[in-house]
Amino acid sequence: MNEQATRSETDSMGEVRVEATRLWGAQTQRSLEHFRIGRDRYVWGRPIIRAFGLVKLHAALANAELGELEVHIGDLIVAAAEEVVAGDLDAHFPLVVWQTGSGTQTNMNANEVIANRAIQIAGGVVGSKTPVHPNDHVNRGQSSNDVFPAAMHIALVLDVNERLYPAVQQLRDVLAAKSAEFADVVKVGRTHLQDATPITLGQEIGAWVAQLDDAVERIRASETGLLALALGATAVGTGLNAHPQFGRRVAEHLGAATGYSFRQADNLFVALSAHDAVTAFSATLRGLAGALMKMANDVRWLASGPRTGIGEITIPENEPGSSIMPGKVNPTQCEALIMVTMQVFGNDATVAFAGTQGNFQLNVAKPVMAHNTLESIALLVDACTSFTVNCAAGIEPEHATIAEHLLRSLMNVTALVPHIGYDAAAAIAKHALHADLTLRDAALAQGVGADDYDRWLVPADMVGP
Repeated sequence: MNEQATRSETDSMGEVRVEATRLWGAQTQRSLEHFRIGRDRYVWGRPIIRAFGLVKLHAALANAELGELEVHIGDLIVAAAEEVVAGDLDAHFPLVVWQTGSGTQTNMNANEVIANRAIQIAGGVVGSKTPVHPNDHVNRGQSSNDVFPAAMHIALVLDVNERLYPAVQQLRDVLAAKSAEFADVVKVGRTHLQDATPITLGQEIGAWVAQLDDAVERIRASETGLLALALGATAVGTGLNAHPQFGRRVAEHLGAATGYSFRQADNLFVALSAHDAVTAFSATLRGLAGALMKMANDVRWLASGPRTGIGEITIPENEPGSSIMPGKVNPTQCEALIMVTMQVFGNDATVAFAGTQGNFQLNVAKPVMAHNTLESIALLVDACTSFTVNCAAGIEPEHATIAEHLLRSLMNVTALVPHIGYDAAAAIAKHALHADLTLRDAALAQGVGADDYDRWLVPADMVGP
């Protein structure tokens, strides 16, 4: 680092040189130098940075109201924190996920950036810690141990509401429209990957819609646990150095500002040492991923072929599918969505494991929990949006293939059971299979009258009770 391009920053361990144009301070710089692990940054998707900005902003307001912070200092912090919330200072948050398990370096990154930006606003010298100090003022009444889990909860609540629910809703609505459009398209049902009694294409797609609805309902239920914030716990849950009303007051401010019912956690010791609300929330994202994987696999099976597969639906042909086979087109949106769901499953496994790392008064795997859960949301958002636009919207039935499969399906014989009994119906199905006959011809050969067969076996009458 060029000497002319740096300034001196200090912390309790001494002096550190920081690039002059950067607003972070000594502890952020030390983290940059000591944790050169991976390339994942919280700035991706920026929900964590935004959440830290919100915490610091409303902490300053609460401290000023409670007489813990001079009003003009609080105003400077609020002004700087608003820029963090808006994304104007994202370039000054460079840290990787792989750092201390409490997220201390990220908390200090926020404290340093906000303090230095507040100093700039006041016309002071960046790095001077005057008139705004990162610890004494920006971090007043706080510890990394309670700020990080609070920011994690806030980021997840905002991200899932602002981005995931709308993306899933868009996909769900497109599929619901397809379900209604194809309500009268009678086709073969399948169990065990074998032919079964008839259903409609509308019913088949409608099941995907219902599964998505159920998955979202479970996510919404788990989201309530994230509304409890650890603020006011400080280092170990006792609230040392924080005003007794600080945590409650900050939560009230955050709720008013965001529209979500944030509150101080009932037990602050648990809020620091265990993150069961996050592990439960992540598990519901995994549930959504499972629903999406089921749907994507159904789509690619139904579209398989086009000449030698099931081929009962067509999907958009978006790009060439092979570098060697001319004209080949693959279900690439299904495959991409399936890989995303696999990643979400892996992320959830990590989050669940990280949730077990609470030792005494602190869980020390917070950053990876935040990162993986937010990554799951981001991937699901992008994958749902891509699948909706590039696949689901273009699903169409292949009527000729559907009719042919329905005609050849032996399991339509189930409609004869109430009239001739299970054993006689099974004999007809087996005769049709081994003699390569249609079910109708086999039934007539076994003594069923033509008029009776045509009256008893109507596939469209078999798709309801």
